[in-house]
Amino acid sequence: MGVNAPPVSAGEALATLAAGWDAQAAGVMTASWMLHGRPGIGKTQIVQTLAGRRGARLFDLRLTTIEPQDLRGLPYYDHDARRTVWYRPEDLPDDPDRPTLLFLDELTAADPALQPTVYGLLQERRVGRHVLPDGCFVVAAGNTVEDGAVAYEMGSALSDRLIHLNLRADADDWLTGYAVEAGIHPAVCAFLRARPDLFETGEAALRRGETIACTPRSWERVSAIVGAVRDRRLRDTMVAGTVGEAAAAEFALVADDIAASVAVDEMLAASRRDRRTLYPDTLHGLTALVYALVGAADARRLDAAIEVMADIRRLDSPAQAALPLAELATFGFELLIRKALDHGWQEAFARSEAYADHARARQAAGLP
Repeated sequence: MGVNAPPVSAGEALATLAAGWDAQAAGVMTASWMLHGRPGIGKTQIVQTLAGRRGARLFDLRLTTIEPQDLRGLPYYDHDARRTVWYRPEDLPDDPDRPTLLFLDELTAADPALQPTVYGLLQERRVGRHVLPDGCFVVAAGNTVEDGAVAYEMGSALSDRLIHLNLRADADDWLTGYAVEAGIHPAVCAFLRARPDLFETGEAALRRGETIACTPRSWERVSAIVGAVRDRRLRDTMVAGTVGEAAAAEFALVADDIAASVAVDEMLAASRRDRRTLYPDTLHGLTALVYALVGAADARRLDAAIEVMADIRRLDSPAQAALPLAELATFGFELLIRKALDHGWQEAFARSEAYADHARARQAAGLP
């Protein structure tokens, strides 16, 4: 059974859940949510990000590892009251004074015998006599049968209790909305900007009968490998075991180019005149430089980062002049300004002559 909801990117899903959170906090609407998506597409990251941004305590329940009694609790006999009383589990929120997020992961892979117990949490926000506090936001997640993962068809009684979000992989959304903040390695960012078709290949890998596929989660793992493993042979083996041999071979070429040409710390420390010879000559190298600059920028080095970014459009070696330098600088500034606004550093742009020159050049070209 397919999910007949429009596909949304991870960023759109996060924004939708945030709006739902605000509506619940205002007392306008209370609902439970369901994230559908292929393995590794970022469902857990969305939930973790939402909890972090709202300052909420996250209760993460993997439904494939629990039994119905783990949610219902255990009974004991109260001799004084002459009745059975239930001890509730510690994994359910009960603090009315702190925002909480209850994440019911792998819902569609859970034993069908568990679903009736989950119904109460999703619809009535209770299990047995335990009622979730008003400040608890409920999100479930799971794969579909079509994803090639272990999954059961969701019955109509369960489906009707949820607002469904159908996740799709979007490389641009991931690169601009997640990768920089998460510290993804510039080589991974540059590669995926050039090859967004290799961001998520789960469906193609399933069709070809391949075990390994590219996913947002696997590229995040590649980022960790590149940052941690210096031995080229071992690193290439790990990357191939993460995203597959073909994607790894293409990525290795980009990573080598970037490793040989990108020196962010040296550029930020150098004078503006001395930086000219430090810029890469390739599109991959310059793209990686953009992401590395945004990642390295802080309150102390933001002025230098603005200068380095602005001077990209002024590069004039034969190899560099053939590249879309103005477009690349503009894209870099979009990321850098977004980071500055998030941290309250926007004053650096108002005082930067390098950024003023960049803005004047765009205005002269008739660009906004």
